[in-house]
Amino acid sequence: QVQLVESGGGLVQAGGSLRLSCAASGRTFSRYAMGWFRQAPGKEREFVAAIRWISGNTYYADSVKGRFTISRDNAKNTVYLQMNSLKPEDTAVYYCAADPREINYGGSNIDYWGQGTQVTVSS
Repeated sequence: QVQLVESGGGLVQAGGSLRLSCAASGRTFSRYAMGWFRQAPGKEREFVAAIRWISGNTYYADSVKGRFTISRDNAKNTVYLQMNSLKPEDTAVYYCAADPREINYGGSNIDYWGQGTQVTVSS
């Protein structure tokens, strides 16, 4: 069983930065693929970024590539999402996800989800 708790959301002006954190419980955190998704009001949940547990390879949605960076600290059981050059369209609830296999970009078949943290970018 893995529990995920996100933090770091808030209100920021366009062009600003935020760093989201996702703290995971469980002794096998280092063996989970981790990802971030987001859902804006009235929109479908969408993939943002993912990091594999074996290779550490990272993957990003085109909309955030070059602006967001996903990383993990296995010693702290934490995954991060550094968000720079934020835009109003980045406004959403951001969810952390974990799976022992891999992160499905559609969000299906993912074993664990966090409760979400709100990110609001003002223009």
